[in-house]
Amino acid sequence: PVLLLLCCSFALAGFCSAVCVEVPSETEAVQGKNMKLLCISCMKREEVTANTVVEWFYRPEGGKDEPIYEYRKTNHEFPSRFSGRLQWNGSKDMQDVSISVLNVTLNDSGIYTCNITREFEFEIHRPLFTSSRLIHLTVVEEAGEDFTSVISEIMMYILLVFLTLWLLIEMVYCYRKVSKAEEAAQENATDYLAIPSENKENCAVPVEE
Repeated sequence: PVLLLLCCSFALAGFCSAVCVEVPSETEAVQGKNMKLLCISCMKREEVTANTVVEWFYRPEGGKDEPIYEYRKTNHEFPSRFSGRLQWNGSKDMQDVSISVLNVTLNDSGIYTCNITREFEFEIHRPLFTSSRLIHLTVVEEAGEDFTSVISEIMMYILLVFLTLWLLIEMVYCYRKVSKAEEAAQENATDYLAIPSENKENCAVPVEE
């Protein structure tokens, strides 16, 4: 799931606007693959001119939160087990503030926290808006088969079997219908060409002397 862009078309002029949708991040990663930790915090209209600060933390099982990444006008990666493996994957409007973990390992399982702080740029005061997202990530050695894809394959095979049976029934029905039509045609032809077997002598015309 990513930040969705919805385009609306009008009769006279085309207009396209971005719509922010806060969707949860995936929670399972595969060892050796890259994993995007999705963190989306949609801005309200009054937040458009706010300064955004993003802080990412990691907590192993039974451990404490440790900072791993920060965005404060510039990107900064903290020394950690992820050194050299973190990549900023957010959007320019700072609504998507995601990061990616490269070459995921089994030790990367744990809880990731995404903290977003926005400071409003009003003339009189500068209030703060904060939000937080938690991602419970589990790293597996191999990707498991998607349940949805399994159901789709089963439904596809059922549909193929049904269509095959329906085709066979139609073929048998058509064959029988054609056979009956041919038999009826042969019977009509035989009746038409057959010579009447009634008393043929009655057909003779008497000759007068």
